[in-house]
Amino acid sequence: MIFSTPIFVFGFLPAFLAAYYTLPKSARNWLILLASTLFFAWWRADALIVLYAIAGGSYLAGRVADKTANERTKTWAVRLGVTFNLLVLGWFKYTTFLLGNLNTALGGDALTVPEIILPIGLSFLTFQSISYIIDVARGDAPAAKRLSDFLAFSSLFPQLIAGPVLRYKDLAHQFEQRPHSLMLFTRGLRRFIQGLAMKLLVADSVAPLADRVFDLPDPTMAEAWLGAMAYSVQLLFDFAGYSAMAIGLGLMIGFRFPENFNTPYVSQSITEFWRRWHISLSSWLRDYLYVPLGGNRGGKVKTYRNLLLTMLLGGIWHGANWTFVVWGIWHGGLMAVERALGAKGRDTVWPKAIAWPLTMSFVILGWVVFRAETLSQALAMYAGMFGFNGMVMRPEIVTLTAPTELVFLVIGTVIAIAPRLSLPQVTLSPALQSAALSVLCFVALQARTASPFLYFQF
Repeated sequence: MIFSTPIFVFGFLPAFLAAYYTLPKSARNWLILLASTLFFAWWRADALIVLYAIAGGSYLAGRVADKTANERTKTWAVRLGVTFNLLVLGWFKYTTFLLGNLNTALGGDALTVPEIILPIGLSFLTFQSISYIIDVARGDAPAAKRLSDFLAFSSLFPQLIAGPVLRYKDLAHQFEQRPHSLMLFTRGLRRFIQGLAMKLLVADSVAPLADRVFDLPDPTMAEAWLGAMAYSVQLLFDFAGYSAMAIGLGLMIGFRFPENFNTPYVSQSITEFWRRWHISLSSWLRDYLYVPLGGNRGGKVKTYRNLLLTMLLGGIWHGANWTFVVWGIWHGGLMAVERALGAKGRDTVWPKAIAWPLTMSFVILGWVVFRAETLSQALAMYAGMFGFNGMVMRPEIVTLTAPTELVFLVIGTVIAIAPRLSLPQVTLSPALQSAALSVLCFVALQARTASPFLYFQF
């Protein structure tokens, strides 16, 4: 089930909210668990085995780590719990990739490559479970008192599929007690509508343009840059739209999820970009990878190495493809260069006049390999962006490009970089804004087929 579909907006969500506010508070966590189970089973019922195996194993590891006074037992509980999570993630996400590459290296089909369907949200679930086990062992988070609460946290349908990456220590008290009010519900509803509009009106409108260009074998410079910019806007509004909807859904039932985006396309360095983009992931990578690797405590060379390894692993987390390896190295390498130039504690190390356009060029170039299905496709796009296939758009591409694609590309770009623009402020009351967006989203829901969120594949 997808947030941006009529079945969710007009069926599942109203039914859930009606039941939620009808039941007594003592039963609401159980309803969340039931609703989350149904939501996940809508995709594949058998995937529930994976979801609850991870949640159950992590709950058990956390409980042992919390109850034991023996440091050796605690260490082994953490090791086994984390290893179990990584093994499950590795089997579903990387087995086919690894065996396929081994077959290529061996020059044949010596190894049987199984067809494994990746459960949606698995990467987010494993990261949340790993952080829970480690936080409990460190004493940074309370162990879940009830298995039902931890299962509800693990399967929490508003954010299970594509984040934000939650930490149990931030939500533990909210499962015990959380506020409910008309004002909070209204804020959540408005946030949900805002995210729905970002997805339906902007992301889905520019998606055909990005897809069309990336499918070209030899895009020209104008075509390649147009396609890369279209994908940059699509990804931001698709993913930030999902996060806004998740945060809104959380508020509607009393939960406060962390913000996941803070106008990332105004960044003046890659270091700043990662403080603004997918904030919950970047903070997770910092706390559970970068710092344990040594952070900046081992001298300059080790700091650069740790930055590179952290972003490489972050890239691999996104998917089993060499494109994500390259993307991770690209961002890790740029962050290491910026650190070498003195980026620590500063927004940028680049000259002020070029800091923003240079950073955005780095980001867009990175999105090309992130979006490409293969390295060959990425190289074809880069060849076009650097003018090896001609400069201007070909007539047939101009003909295929719908005016609405360009209009929403411009609208999305302006919204994304609005803080950098000195534009006159046009303000609408929150109620009027939500009403207008609701009407537009309703029209889009009726006119288009369902389009999955991009981060579902991760």
